[in-house]
Amino acid sequence: MNAMRQFYMEVPIVTRAYTTVCVLTTLAVHLDLVSPLQLYFNPTLIVRKFQIWRLATTFLYFGTIGISFFFNMIFTYRYCRMLEDGSFRGRSSDFVMMFIFGGVLMTFFGIFVNLLFLGQAFTLMLVYVWSRRNPLVPMNFFGVLNFQAPYLPWVLLCCSMILGNTIWVDIIGMGVGHIYYVLEDVYPNLSNGFRLIKTPYFLKRLFNEHIERNYQAAAEDRPGGFMWGGEGQPAEPATPAEANEAPDAPEQPAAAAAQ
Repeated sequence: MNAMRQFYMEVPIVTRAYTTVCVLTTLAVHLDLVSPLQLYFNPTLIVRKFQIWRLATTFLYFGTIGISFFFNMIFTYRYCRMLEDGSFRGRSSDFVMMFIFGGVLMTFFGIFVNLLFLGQAFTLMLVYVWSRRNPLVPMNFFGVLNFQAPYLPWVLLCCSMILGNTIWVDIIGMGVGHIYYVLEDVYPNLSNGFRLIKTPYFLKRLFNEHIERNYQAAAEDRPGGFMWGGEGQPAEPATPAEANEAPDAPEQPAAAAAQ
């Protein structure tokens, strides 16, 4: 128990909080403490009945406990932690701002495609941002299909199509991830470009980050298990706002296979 508690407390705070709430929400539904009908995204009930909690619970419920829930939690935990340990190291407030930005956009898009739960779309956003920030990472699909990391979201999209799942969840997640990537990593590097996504000061104070620091982004871990990737992951580059300040980080070997 002590080892499990130590492992749990070593998980970065944002990743730990989000995955914990997702698991607890699914367990609450499994134990009939709450109903999915009380959690799904419904703009009418949100506006007319003031059921504001639905804006959050739509991202927390991943379906009944089973193999699909198991894989969703693995993907969510791994890529969320790799981002927080990598390009968002020491910047948990900026990571939370990414959550808020992605959640707002997905909620807006969800109105037009009538999606009830957006947790999988949120996971695809995390996967997309990680894959674009690690373009040279070699990966493979169960030892059969070899590809580079930026193609991972598209592989997952194809898997959804093969399994007969709706692809709108994946498309919204990838679309929001691409918008965030462009605004955060591409546009600031253009001539006369600047960062459009600003983290509120109160979030920096909340995570005790109100004092600006120059830091070197750590290398991303490789996602583990299920033969998703191969050897040799390079370190993740610093964010555009810090690229001119932080020294280049040495490349580090891959830790494990990717999801």
